[in-house]
Amino acid sequence: MRIQVRRTGGFAGIERLAEVDTSERPDAQEWHALADRAVAAGRGTPPIGVPDGFSYQITVDGKTVYCSDPRLTDEQRKLISRVLKEGA
Repeated sequence: MRIQVRRTGGFAGIERLAEVDTSERPDAQEWHALADRAVAAGRGTPPIGVPDGFSYQITVDGKTVYCSDPRLTDEQRKLISRVLKEGA
């Protein structure tokens, strides 16, 4: 499974992109479950965010959903954090 997160917005407006490929990971099942829940709660179009807030595009195996601060689910927040931290 390929999980990609694109973060835009914020005070400086700097875009950040990270991706994780779970195919060789020993914790792949945990990533898959988290990604499935995060995508299920996402929107098909970008939501209206708040001034200086972050907007996110989450793509899992070609399916893209959108979400933004401050209305992230716990699963979205956790997945975004993990991908941005561990992704290349």
